[in-house]
Amino acid sequence: MPSTAGTRTGRRHRVREEALAEILRTGRRLLVEEGPDAVTLRAIAREMGMTAPGLYRYYACHRDLIQALASSLYDELATVLAAARDRHPAEGPGWQLREVCRELRRWALAHPREFTLLFAKPVTDADTTPGTVAHDSGWRFGGVILELMVQLWRSGTIHPPTGLDPAWVTQLEEVREHLSGEPVPLEVIYVFVACWTRLYGTVAVEVFGHLDFALTDPEPLFEHTLDDILTALGDTAG
Repeated sequence: MPSTAGTRTGRRHRVREEALAEILRTGRRLLVEEGPDAVTLRAIAREMGMTAPGLYRYYACHRDLIQALASSLYDELATVLAAARDRHPAEGPGWQLREVCRELRRWALAHPREFTLLFAKPVTDADTTPGTVAHDSGWRFGGVILELMVQLWRSGTIHPPTGLDPAWVTQLEEVREHLSGEPVPLEVIYVFVACWTRLYGTVAVEVFGHLDFALTDPEPLFEHTLDDILTALGDTAG
């Protein structure tokens, strides 16, 4: 039979987890409704009927709050992308990567304020420098895309460019550290990063409204970009 002390500890833990979840839900609502500058400890405390000092028991400062919010959004995005990848497990990595990229665009268009917090970094506390909570969760999101790229590399059809400056290429070492020991050449990782840059850029300019001057429907451009990305990654059946 559980001890009384153990029951109290479990209850306190549950209450704390529920409070943390509510804080993040409130912070996200403020982000969506009013923008990133509205996400403050004082504003969340007011929305929840708490005092600001009471909220400090959960997050000691604004940076901790924003890091937790960014982390939860990266985790949500990773879950959404993994679900898109896994809907048709019999398909090859190229086909799965195409579906993952499409899901990224759908999520970004449905959640522009959340996308902005994660990828435009409108507040410095949302940074993903090593050692931060957002850094680790950001790599969980990135790992969904990166693992599919690695699977394409294993097929041996990626042809990386030659003549890259070695001093520049070594900057990509951190990416390789997240590949669980896969001996991917840095020149191939350069291809991965270049493909991500094209994907992100195409999604971002649509989310931020920078294609409105030319296109009323950017989807064909996005699909053309996907074709180019899959070609660069050596996929012929995606």
